[in-house]
Amino acid sequence: MALNTNLFSFNLTSYIKYLLLQNLPSCKRKIIGIIGGSGFDDPDLFENPIPRDVDTPFGKPSDVLLEGSIKGVSCVLLARHGRKHQYQPSDVNYRANIWALKQIGCTHILATTATGSLVENYQPGDLVILDDFIDRTWGRKCTFFDATVGGPRGVCHLPMRPAFCGRAREALITAAKHAGLRCHEKGTAVTIQGPRFSSRAESLMHRQWGAHVVNMTTVPEVVLAKEAGLSYAAVALVTDYDCWRDNEQSVSVSEVLEMFARNIKKAIQVIVDAVVLLAEEEDLTYLDAHKDLVSSAVMLKE
Repeated sequence: MALNTNLFSFNLTSYIKYLLLQNLPSCKRKIIGIIGGSGFDDPDLFENPIPRDVDTPFGKPSDVLLEGSIKGVSCVLLARHGRKHQYQPSDVNYRANIWALKQIGCTHILATTATGSLVENYQPGDLVILDDFIDRTWGRKCTFFDATVGGPRGVCHLPMRPAFCGRAREALITAAKHAGLRCHEKGTAVTIQGPRFSSRAESLMHRQWGAHVVNMTTVPEVVLAKEAGLSYAAVALVTDYDCWRDNEQSVSVSEVLEMFARNIKKAIQVIVDAVVLLAEEEDLTYLDAHKDLVSSAVMLKE
C-alpha cells in the first residue's frame, strides 16, 4: 500500500504544533484574582460566576472563590473579609486566601482597600496606586515557609523592594488615567493592626514616617502574594483624613462606609479596565521573574 506522504506531513506538522501549544509555560494563560475590600465583593461583576469551595494547607480562605470572567478575561473573586464581613483584619486568613488563588491558577492579583489619608492633598474620594508599605501589625502569619505540612520547605528571605508588581501597577495607573479619575500614582500605606482606628499621636507619627495612607489589610497580603510568585497590585480608595488634622473629629465607621459607597464605582472601573490591559500583554517574562526571585530567596539545607 502506498503511503500518502503529504497527508503524513500535514498531520505530523499539526501534531507538533499541538504539542508546542500544550507545553507553553503555565504563565501564558493569565487568570486575574481580585481581592475585594469593604464594599467591593459584588458577584454581579462576573459573567457566569461559579463558586469554588477550596481548601489549602493553611486552612480555608475567607469565603468561596467565585470563578468567572470580566470582558472575556478569566477572573476569580475573593471577599477578603468574607461576604458577610465576618472577619476583622487581624483574623483574616491571608495565607489561605493567597494560596487558594494561586492554587486555582491565578497569575495576577488586583486588590482594593479602604484607607485613611495622612497627606492633605490625598483627599477623600481619591484613588491611590500603592507602591510601598510600613508594617505595624503583629501576630499575623507573614510567610508560607514555616514547615506547614503541604506548604513549601525552607526559609524565604524575600526582598520587598519593590513591594508591588510594577506591571500590574502600570495597568491600574493607565486605567485610572483613561477614566479621567483623580488618582495618585504612588503611595506608602501604613498597615495597622486594627480593628480600632489610630490615636491622634499615632496618626501624627505615621505622617512623620512619610506614609501617605493608613489601612489594616495590605500587610501581610502583599508579602504573601510576592512570596507566592504572583503579580500583585492594589488600588486604595481614600475615605477620610484619619485624625491628624487640627479640629478634626476621629474617623468613624459610618464616615468610612458612606465615602466608600459613594466612590467604590471608581475602584471597580479601574480594576475592570486593568484586567483587560493585563490580559492584552504579550511579554510575560515578568511573571517568570517573580517566581525566580522567590526561588533565589529560599534557604534550604538538605
